[in-house]
Amino acid sequence: MISLGCAKNLVDAEIMLGSVLQRGMEITSCPEDADVLVVNTCAFIDSAKEESIGAILEAHQQRGLSRRPHQKLIVSGCMSQRFAKELHNELPEVDAFVGLDQVAQLGEIVEKLLSKRPTLNAQRSTPNADSWTLEVGRSALDVSSENEFDLAFADLRPTYIPDYDTPRFRLTPSHFAYVKIAEGCNHPCSFCVIPQMRGKHRSRFPKSVLTEIRALVREGVREINLISQDTTYYGMDLWPSKAGPRQPIDSARGPTLAALLREIQEIEGEFWVRLLYTHPAHWSDELIETIAQCDKVARYIDIPLQHIDDSMLQRMRRETSRAHIENLIYKLRAGIPGVALRTTFIVGFPSETGAEFENLLDFIRRMRFERLGIFKYSQEMGSRAAKMPGQVPAKIKNARYRDAMLVQQKIAHEIACEKVGRELKLLVDQPHIARSESDAPDVDARVVLSKPASVGEFTWRRIAGSRGYDLLA
Repeated sequence: MISLGCAKNLVDAEIMLGSVLQRGMEITSCPEDADVLVVNTCAFIDSAKEESIGAILEAHQQRGLSRRPHQKLIVSGCMSQRFAKELHNELPEVDAFVGLDQVAQLGEIVEKLLSKRPTLNAQRSTPNADSWTLEVGRSALDVSSENEFDLAFADLRPTYIPDYDTPRFRLTPSHFAYVKIAEGCNHPCSFCVIPQMRGKHRSRFPKSVLTEIRALVREGVREINLISQDTTYYGMDLWPSKAGPRQPIDSARGPTLAALLREIQEIEGEFWVRLLYTHPAHWSDELIETIAQCDKVARYIDIPLQHIDDSMLQRMRRETSRAHIENLIYKLRAGIPGVALRTTFIVGFPSETGAEFENLLDFIRRMRFERLGIFKYSQEMGSRAAKMPGQVPAKIKNARYRDAMLVQQKIAHEIACEKVGRELKLLVDQPHIARSESDAPDVDARVVLSKPASVGEFTWRRIAGSRGYDLLA
């Protein structure tokens, strides 16, 4: 299996592999030994789609080297969900497409696919992702019966969500794991098509999440990363009366993220729990107080803000304002001493003026985020923003990206220098590589150790210097 995209997609890949193992099959790291290759795709932005298409075509080329004469190729993930009909027509190399509601059924799908009468794989004269163009339309509800393998696709609004006992084959190192606490999204962001692909927000019940975390901690997992499209909205879709943005969030009304964290705090064992993908519209004083009181919750908040200029936030349909965001950041830093804030911003959104971009740069300089990423706006067909006038040329987007990253690089260097001489608790990923409480897996900086430490365990080290974004200890 080749899994692309975000951690949420990785969990889907783990569930698919779990279903394969449950049916008595084996997983191999050698593509030429496999009866089936699976490419789990991402379709979030154009570059992700291009990477997915490239991986599909490369997997097809590898079939010529296979020791299995009738090796099959399956495509799953967000691209498969969103562009079923187009993919079926444009990629005859693929034997089956799996929708997001079918991730727990991959084992059964593979069995059915392999039982089909073998046919000659389709050939492409020039397999080149750069020359492949995807015409965007509605996802197919089914695949033509002319296909070698007839497979019903999930609806445009998937409903599946995993449970604590859903079979999984974890693809992360043994000492950290991602726990998907909810799926889907209710926000109307004009640049985003995730609700079209993954459906409405739907939370797992707290008991299910807690049971999974207890099992992971018993296995020796030291870091639990809570993920969803909108982590701060967790549980509120389960309330008797539904909650919208900026409405009072109170655990007395039903399940909340704050109540879940208090339950996680009571689980025995030494571990961190980290919050990823928190939307700024759903933070509450109760959640801030809970994080401050729970020493197992990492002092780290991932809170994508996307912009700060009020007119941009309105066009992006972010359901927040500059005043709300600035007040929230003040509350987070005042209420959770030592917290590291990670955020992302979009530059080059339609009609973004030079003055609006300068407002963003000034905000970045003043707020001094510990971790920050910049995205160049991607015109996603099917989104509201794709139809907006004033699409910004790539040259301007590239320049704004560079300017914003240069500002953040200076801030990151200064923050790293402030840590020199301090003793930090670190989680060891490799004998000479670790992460601090301020660093999520894969997306943030590392701490380079001069002396090796035991992988998967915590260690305390003195910070001696910095190199780029990384610390030296």
